Amino acid sequence: MEDKVTVSQIGLKNGIIIGLIFIVYGMILQFLNLDMKLMGYLGYVNYIVLIVFVVLAHKAFKEGGDGFMTIGQGLGVGMLITLIGSVLSSIFTYIYLKFIDDSMITKILDAQVEELEKRGLDDAAIDQAMAITGKIMTVEWMPVMAFVFMAFAGFIISLIVSLFTKKSNPTLEV
Repeated sequence: MEDKVTVSQIGLKNGIIIGLIFIVYGMILQFLNLDMKLMGYLGYVNYIVLIVFVVLAHKAFKEGGDGFMTIGQGLGVGMLITLIGSVLSSIFTYIYLKFIDDSMITKILDAQVEELEKRGLDDAAIDQAMAITGKIMTVEWMPVMAFVFMAFAGFIISLIVSLFTKKSNPTLEV
């Protein structure tokens, strides 16, 4: 009898793959030197990739097991994928910003100033806003914030996808 795949096996494998995809895609965007607003929109591609990977991982889990998957198992698979992928991506981002090129931070801050100016804020209000933003947009905090945000988004995505991909075992239902 073959061993059934586990939540951790599927989550680990797909988490590593998606982490590498996040890193490569992020580097492509960085090297293209795109407008920050456009980069923000292109960042949504990460969520589409995550959705696709969670759906495929759920399919693999059911095929490698007994054909069934609870919402909890689906959520577990999705969160492992998200957490592992986000940790890998955040570590790489920290190393890249700290030791290779931190110009992305300057680009983000400049884009923020430009946006505040478009809104018509005066120089004092912009300076005040940027003082706060500057404390958050650091090499140390950016990867942490990205991880937390992706973990939250991954939870929501994993839960929603699990609601659609679950397959209950009728012999276990009462």
